Amino acid sequence: MSDKIIENNQVSIIGEIVSEFVFSHEVFGEGFYLVDVQVKRLSESCDRIPVMVSERLIDVNEDYRGEFVKVTGQFRSYNRHEEKRNRLVLSVFAREICFTEEETDKVKTNQIFLDGYICKVPVYRKTPLGREISDMLIAVNRPYGKSDYIPCICWGRNARFTAGFEVGNHIQIWGRIQSREYVKKIEGEYAERRTAYEVSVSKLEWLRA
Repeated sequence: MSDKIIENNQVSIIGEIVSEFVFSHEVFGEGFYLVDVQVKRLSESCDRIPVMVSERLIDVNEDYRGEFVKVTGQFRSYNRHEEKRNRLVLSVFAREICFTEEETDKVKTNQIFLDGYICKVPVYRKTPLGREISDMLIAVNRPYGKSDYIPCICWGRNARFTAGFEVGNHIQIWGRIQSREYVKKIEGEYAERRTAYEVSVSKLEWLRA
């Protein structure tokens, strides 16, 4: 795998493990497990971020809830078929994971950099209070012809900037991963609470050809 491919999708988070490891899948005899890491925001609220970890990186049979870890890797996506449609599932794919002290105000605990391409026309709008928001979907290339599709949200001047983007535009973004709860209607009166994940953009650049 070339360094160039790895460099277009970089994540670093520091937070508290708040779940047990749950088996996800196996590749060539190597097991991969999901674990939730809770990362504090500056606002004192938290994001609960799913992390995909190889059994070769950490003892997945141990219960590490309450321990603090630093995870570096990539933000990845895959389509899971459910309810007669595909659902985009996102997680941080850990390349390195190590135990650390509790996060401090002096250290950035949630950082992401993406270099990719607009794959849907951005949706620009204003809230009832006049705040500008834009939703984007970015395709980030991976080896072997694969891509990760990452939802991103922009605010203010960044949102206004994206209103001129078109499908295929090459962009770079910096920001953080955030989790957001919502209610999904299933059938009739049935509904369930779900969590969506996206990148909150703090800076972006349009790489014009």
